[in-house]
Amino acid sequence: MSINVGYHSICWGGVVGEPVGVTSIKDLFYLSNGDLERALSDIAASGYQGFEVFDGNLAAYSDDLPRIRDVIRDTGLTPIGVYSGANFIFDEILDEELWRIEKSAALAAEIGAPHLVIGGGAQRSTGIEDSDYPKLGRALDRVVSIARSHGLDCVFHPHLTTIVESPDQIARVLSESEIGLCVDTAHVAAGGGDPAEVIRAHSDRLGYVHLKDLIPDPFSFQPLGRGELDLAGVVEALRDVDYDGWLTVELDSYDGDPREAAEASRRFLADLGI
Repeated sequence: MSINVGYHSICWGGVVGEPVGVTSIKDLFYLSNGDLERALSDIAASGYQGFEVFDGNLAAYSDDLPRIRDVIRDTGLTPIGVYSGANFIFDEILDEELWRIEKSAALAAEIGAPHLVIGGGAQRSTGIEDSDYPKLGRALDRVVSIARSHGLDCVFHPHLTTIVESPDQIARVLSESEIGLCVDTAHVAAGGGDPAEVIRAHSDRLGYVHLKDLIPDPFSFQPLGRGELDLAGVVEALRDVDYDGWLTVELDSYDGDPREAAEASRRFLADLGI
């Protein structure tokens, strides 16, 4: 198993969305409202090899890509992926959502990131309809085609508050689409699954991994080693399936210093031999 370790810039600032997206679906990018350049500097200083970024934080450099390329070069980090997402199940707005994802994929290619990471599948106010999964699958296949047109690998990230939380729902969406899988350890666990079992069950579709720890009650995401997840078991599963991609530590929210959290997670992985 050959593994490289990265970190997501999400923790520098809170997770927000582009406010213009309230009235303009095509502009509803993900954002963290912190300083991306500080985040990349801290990630590099904490001992990581690469980084993942929200599409909206990268889109902020659309008119000045040389600047962010210079920051990436100066930190020595490898771009790993760009995270985007959408509702995907509402036919009338799908083309607007895909317009934005097309832009996100183009930006990912511009900075040399190999992965387009996708979350989504809206939960309706009236509850999940069985037809939502085929709709999601068809939309994701269109996203895969967009990613390929830019030379990117596309992976789906199961996520709380979407229609893909539980192991059964993960299996369902994979049966409806050719997209690869990004296992997020905390989201899978919070959705009722065992991350190691999901890795083994879908090793043929596994293209990428997000690592985060979790305290279920009161619910909070945590730096690695500060929660209750069996992350050593996750690493064992990855070794069992001979995973040779990136492991990206991601911390959706954290009240403390983001650099301290990044350093703590890096030490934890070093203790596991990674």
